[in-house]
Amino acid sequence: MATLAPPSPGLRRNPNHRLTVRRFAGTVVVTFADAVIASSTAAKVLREEHRPPVYYIPFQDIYFEFLIRSDKRNHSPYLGDSSHWNITASGAAEKDVMWAYETPYDEAKAIRNHGAFDPNKVRVDVLPTAKAWHP
Repeated sequence: MATLAPPSPGLRRNPNHRLTVRRFAGTVVVTFADAVIASSTAAKVLREEHRPPVYYIPFQDIYFEFLIRSDKRNHSPYLGDSSHWNITASGAAEKDVMWAYETPYDEAKAIRNHGAFDPNKVRVDVLPTAKAWHP
């Protein structure tokens, strides 16, 4: 019989906190200095109460040749510890544009091996799939 892992520290303190991760129906494209950094039709959207949605792109859809791991680390009591990456492309550079939870808590395991980008430092275009119109 399988046992469930205990909830994250954040959910132990605040069990009513709402956090969901779902597959995004559409395409997410990230650009920096006119270079495409990531493009995916398999992105996931993390929704957490009192925060804007965050789009996580699978590592295989991110062009890591533009990125270098930085020393910055953050901790979320709901998601876990994040690693960050700097970017250089087309002669421009910016610090800490991408982050990832490489070993997230169980509640956020769907974003493992996915990266999210700071929309204040790069351009993140979110293009939902058009739904067919039926009269």
